[in-house]
Amino acid sequence: MNIHSVSSPKHVLLNHAPLNHALLKYVLRQGDTPLILAQRLCEWCGHAPELEIDLALSNIGLDLLGQARHFLSYAATLSENGLNEDHLAFGRDEREFFNLLLVEQPNGGYNDTLVRQFFIDTYHVLLHQVLGQSRDPQLAAISAKSLKEVEYHLRFSRGWMIRLGDGTELSHEKIQQSINQLWRFTGELFHCDEIEQQLAEEGIAVDPNTLHEPWLQIIKETFAEATLEMPQESPYRQGGKQGLHTEHLGYILAEMQYLQHTYPDCNW
Repeated sequence: MNIHSVSSPKHVLLNHAPLNHALLKYVLRQGDTPLILAQRLCEWCGHAPELEIDLALSNIGLDLLGQARHFLSYAATLSENGLNEDHLAFGRDEREFFNLLLVEQPNGGYNDTLVRQFFIDTYHVLLHQVLGQSRDPQLAAISAKSLKEVEYHLRFSRGWMIRLGDGTELSHEKIQQSINQLWRFTGELFHCDEIEQQLAEEGIAVDPNTLHEPWLQIIKETFAEATLEMPQESPYRQGGKQGLHTEHLGYILAEMQYLQHTYPDCNW
């Protein structure tokens, strides 16, 4: 991203016709989730357990950052406030981000990062398969490009889930612990609110409810191959898509936005 003036007006989502406002919020959701996950993954740079994983996580993070840029650039055109992708990434506060709670969770150990990645990769593949057929040509184009990348991401995370789940006693135990810990955040992936319902009826967005069964099928098949158990707990954490976040997002934004807040008119 080019850094220039990011002293953008607050509450950039106001003063829009209902459908256009819904589309803006939806596009921001699609951009914020990969943006925050990219930030998380790039924290691994130089710290992963082996060089291959270090490079893979960094490359996946860059893919996600590219996807975020496409969605946020589109959102900027919808905002009609003279904003750009940089304003949206660096000029919003915590309550104005609409990413899924799952992606803002701490990296923890590699087992935690892997499980988080596997859950979201499976979701992203299914999402972009459908969103690529959107009546909105811009959304369709972004998703068609993103699908090629997230299919690779899923091959990577699924392969490691099987390798570690069906590996040593210790690796199996660690992966299972991470599954049990992060499972509570997976329900939000399929929660459909009024914005998504309205846009889905228009053929623009994806009703996330329709993704739940195929997502669960992939999860169960992978767990069976990896000798892992499905959690008994029902997922219950949500709110990220409405701007209600865990305490972790504030720390991510403090680091991500530091330079732009300190030097709001800087240029490369």
